[in-house]
Amino acid sequence: MQVSSLNEVKIYSLSCGKSLPEWLSDRKKRALQKKDVDIRRRIELIQDFEMPTVCTTIKVSKDGQYILATGTYKPRVRCYDTYQLSLKFERCLDSEVVTFEILSDDYSKIVFLHNDRYIEFHSQSGFYYKTRIPKFGRDFSYHYPSCDLYFVGASSEVYRLNLEQGRYLNPLQTDAAENNVCDINSVHGLFATGTVEGRVECWDPRTRNRVGLLDCALSSVTADSEINSLPTISALKFNGALTMAVGTSTGQVLLYDLRSDKPLLVKDHQYGLPIKSVHFQDSLDLILSADSRIIKMWNKNSGKIFTSLEPEHDLNDVCLYPNSGMLLTANETPKMGIYYIPVLGPAPRWCSFLDNLTEELEENPESTVYDDYKFVTKKDLENLGLTHLIGSPFLRAYMHGFFMDIRLYHKVKLMVNPFAYEEYRKEKIRQKIEETRAQRVQLKKLPKVNKELALKLIEEEEEKQKSTWKKKVKNLPNILTDDRFKVMFENPDFQVDEESEEFRLLNPLVSKISEKRRKKLRLLEQQELREKEEEEELEGKPSDAESSESSDDEKDWVEEVRKQRRLLQQEEKVKRQERLKEDQQTVLTPQFYEIKAGEEFRSFKDSATKQKLMNKTLEDRLKIETKNGTLSVSDTTVGSKQLTFTLRKSEQQKKQQEAEKLHRQERKKLRRSAGHLKSRHRRGQLFH
Repeated sequence: MQVSSLNEVKIYSLSCGKSLPEWLSDRKKRALQKKDVDIRRRIELIQDFEMPTVCTTIKVSKDGQYILATGTYKPRVRCYDTYQLSLKFERCLDSEVVTFEILSDDYSKIVFLHNDRYIEFHSQSGFYYKTRIPKFGRDFSYHYPSCDLYFVGASSEVYRLNLEQGRYLNPLQTDAAENNVCDINSVHGLFATGTVEGRVECWDPRTRNRVGLLDCALSSVTADSEINSLPTISALKFNGALTMAVGTSTGQVLLYDLRSDKPLLVKDHQYGLPIKSVHFQDSLDLILSADSRIIKMWNKNSGKIFTSLEPEHDLNDVCLYPNSGMLLTANETPKMGIYYIPVLGPAPRWCSFLDNLTEELEENPESTVYDDYKFVTKKDLENLGLTHLIGSPFLRAYMHGFFMDIRLYHKVKLMVNPFAYEEYRKEKIRQKIEETRAQRVQLKKLPKVNKELALKLIEEEEEKQKSTWKKKVKNLPNILTDDRFKVMFENPDFQVDEESEEFRLLNPLVSKISEKRRKKLRLLEQQELREKEEEEELEGKPSDAESSESSDDEKDWVEEVRKQRRLLQQEEKVKRQERLKEDQQTVLTPQFYEIKAGEEFRSFKDSATKQKLMNKTLEDRLKIETKNGTLSVSDTTVGSKQLTFTLRKSEQQKKQQEAEKLHRQERKKLRRSAGHLKSRHRRGQLFH
């Protein structure tokens, strides 16, 4: 069951999935259902609800118990009993049916209009009577008060056949060249016919006079619409006493009030296809209009779109099951469509389980499918040349991309890549060539890194394929084909070192197997060299050495481990002796260290204490500084901390200060001694 959503309205397609052919026996059908999951999970609401080729029209009886559908080929009518959920009867006809009408509450009285001018009456037992009309008919309606059938077609006349008297009455003469559709208002009996000139003529059956004329072709032309030909009337439907909906061949739906000659609303389908049918949904004030491509549901007061439904195949007819949310469609395909829209109404009584089913599906929501929009990423927009539309109404941002109209996407893709079919054809040819190549004998291509490991994995894979217990053992993923281990065979850093101690102890038997594997590697490398030298592909298989099986005997394995350990010890001993010889030959020379300028080397002890001090935290260093008296912390009036410190003088600065002090003292002594000498000299002169 497929679920689509537009404007948060969920639509459940009950007819999707695979269908089984009629000629299959019940036993084969059951066997297919067991094997195929899609067939087992499908919902077959009504058994054999399909036609051999195409379904043209579909209707529901007034009591809601029977669904009648006509189709080809051969022309036939099928009646389905909803209470039994199966086919009740099938009747083949002489020619294809244009349309039909159910006159009774059940299937006991049916009238068929054929494409060869014949009118065929069927009763409960089968065929009852057949007659002809003068011109080819296109539509007809039944007037219950007078028991008259009104036929319109390729003529300006409307033919009347009275079923009570069993004879034709005088026809109604219209102003049109041809008439396409007709309908009778069930409230007051007004008869309306749609013409090829785009007009609707209204007649009173009691007086057989025309009482109104509407020019719908002129009213359907709007500022946005592009019209290449004259719109004709293709669908007509009354609702209540005063409302009428008219569908045109150019894809417009006009909503009229019979008291006015101008439409209340004009809705364009934007596809340019003729409107096939129009239906009213009174509970939500909706109008369901359908062309051959899409069914649109919109509000009859505002014209706002409610939701839309676009089936995979073209539509021929649409039928709304009365007082429910079920929609039946006749398509250009054998299978007839069944859609359930819970918003429109409940499920019919004969399939009430659908309500419970849809409620369960709503509890476990799945991914939403948008029928009218295409999801594109920014890279897709660059390839299509539509990056300038970002931010415009044509693109609606969603997650890591945008939603765009599917019609715009198809048009742009066709303009950007007109040779898409040629590319598709070339791709298909390339795939066919690759399939034929895959059937040939393939050469083994080993990676550049860890060739022996890759060869070992290939041999193990071949052994698994050859073994008889392959089906019993669960297949594990191969490392060579796993993207997670791709780098191990590409990056040289992942090269396995087979000479390392760890590898030799973990893989003690690798030496025995590796000799044969190396031979195989040499053969494969030689074949790769031949491949590069030759221009054409080699068609042959390299000679494979027989894969040797490693011994599983525990004793052999223990002996091999001991042997490898002895070899490792001998190698370690040899390396130690070589190191001793090198140490004896080397002459020890003293190493000198240079002291930075302005520093004096005292001892290694000071540097060690300095290093210890540097390793301490700031708090510990501050405590040491406060003890030494070089740091003082005091509180200020503001409430913060004030920190003052004195720089500690280096030893060189202390010696320099002491030298300067001595120098000053010596100069003072010299000055004093010089003063004493001068005074003595003066005294000596006086005495002389």
